[in-house]
Amino acid sequence: MKISFLLFIISLTIISCSDKIARKPVVRKTATFMKESVLHNKSLILEEENAFKKLIKLDSLSTYVSSSNGFWYTVEEKDSSNKYMPKFGDELTYTYEVYDINNSIIYTSEEIGEQVYFVDQQEIVEGLRNGLKLMSEGDKFTFLFPSHKVFGYLGDQKKISINQPLIYKVQLNKIKKKNESN
Repeated sequence: MKISFLLFIISLTIISCSDKIARKPVVRKTATFMKESVLHNKSLILEEENAFKKLIKLDSLSTYVSSSNGFWYTVEEKDSSNKYMPKFGDELTYTYEVYDINNSIIYTSEEIGEQVYFVDQQEIVEGLRNGLKLMSEGDKFTFLFPSHKVFGYLGDQKKISINQPLIYKVQLNKIKKKNESN
């Protein structure tokens, strides 16, 4: 009896130590969804760029600059006496209005109120975060942001719908440098 029990334990040990055979996944994922998503996003960006190009062409009084960050802007008012541009940690006080691509107002500056932003230390939409860094105190800019630079495929779940390109009219009121004392 002891021998049979010992043989059982030895055979169990040998069987459990044998190589495991990996099971193949039941469902194999393909790259089809990703390819379709990429194509959809590229066509969406192209549509938005074309809409902005038409808008820029219609606005012959303004000169728009293509930003390296993927949006366009024009300077409405420039304070030539102030050359300082916002840097990391600076406190910015600004107001803005949001328009759709047809220049219909979505949010007024009164609805939004005056905003305070610490450069690169707070979360705000990507386009505005990059746009504010181009401005000096007292400047007024108009930004043309493609949807992926503002609210993207979610919208703001209030007035801004999904994949909606937006026009921001921004005034930078005050820059408080990081190293300034109160």
